[in-house]
Amino acid sequence: MVGLFGRLKKGLAKTKASLINNLQGLVRGRKLDDEFYEELEDILIQADMGIDTVMEMVEEIKEEARVKKIGESEEIFPIVQEKIEEILLEQGGGLNWAEEGPTIIMVVGVNGVGKTTSIAKLAYQFKKEGKKVLLAAADTFRAAAIDQLELWAQHAGVQIIKHQEGADPAAVTYDAVKAAVSRDVDVLMVDTAGRFHNRKNLMEEVGKIKRVIDRELPNAPHEILLVLDATTGQNAVSQARSFNEMLDLTGIVLAKLDGTAKGGIVVSISKELNIPVKYIGLGEGMEDLQKFDSREFVEALFEEASRGEDDEG
Repeated sequence: MVGLFGRLKKGLAKTKASLINNLQGLVRGRKLDDEFYEELEDILIQADMGIDTVMEMVEEIKEEARVKKIGESEEIFPIVQEKIEEILLEQGGGLNWAEEGPTIIMVVGVNGVGKTTSIAKLAYQFKKEGKKVLLAAADTFRAAAIDQLELWAQHAGVQIIKHQEGADPAAVTYDAVKAAVSRDVDVLMVDTAGRFHNRKNLMEEVGKIKRVIDRELPNAPHEILLVLDATTGQNAVSQARSFNEMLDLTGIVLAKLDGTAKGGIVVSISKELNIPVKYIGLGEGMEDLQKFDSREFVEALFEEASRGEDDEG
């Protein structure tokens, strides 16, 4: 039986093979000159950590190397690890739960990122924790979206509120909030539309859903989670900026992290957007959506590389 940390290591295998191997190759017996630092920048940018984040990080590494009078390139490796961990630790972890009544989680994201499956996996996990869960099928415009969510609800063993395809998403949300209160539900998760003919239309629709929730249950939603596809790289950061401007996101669910060698996108999101990554998707199974733990993430990424250095020393 593979534990959570084992799943994390397996899910980060592609990123590890790319990023860590490139870093190890770079720091082997090199002079700490401008060319070295340029190559370090290239490796970190290739891992999708974002140009601005990387430039700032490398300047800090240079300064630390100067202050500590570091002459060996191998000594840069643990500093890179520390800088990545520092960025990720700046963003807090768990979900915000309601002090009383249902916790309402609004889930947003463009089509194809894994939004509906992420909702299902979260519902499954909440149910396993003993929580009473209700889903709201407020993505009423996409063909079969309601059916898809209903199938997942059955699979996870949770309840669902739905209307007909093409119904007003705000009306579905209204009914779901009322049901969550009357049924004494612990968690209501609201699925929202992921595509309209233009971005303005989409943002207006999700904004309306947020207002309905807040009107019916003051200080809700307690979480507005954006699901992003890790394989889309910096495009995911652009999506996050757009949604955040409209909704003030509380967290990110980064799906399909196991499908990319550019897991550095976690660092880019945390640093550039100041939005915490709360969950990461590491596979297709219901158990493969994990709470994001920054220390474990860095440990899983650097573990054998760090041990290798210790063994050599």
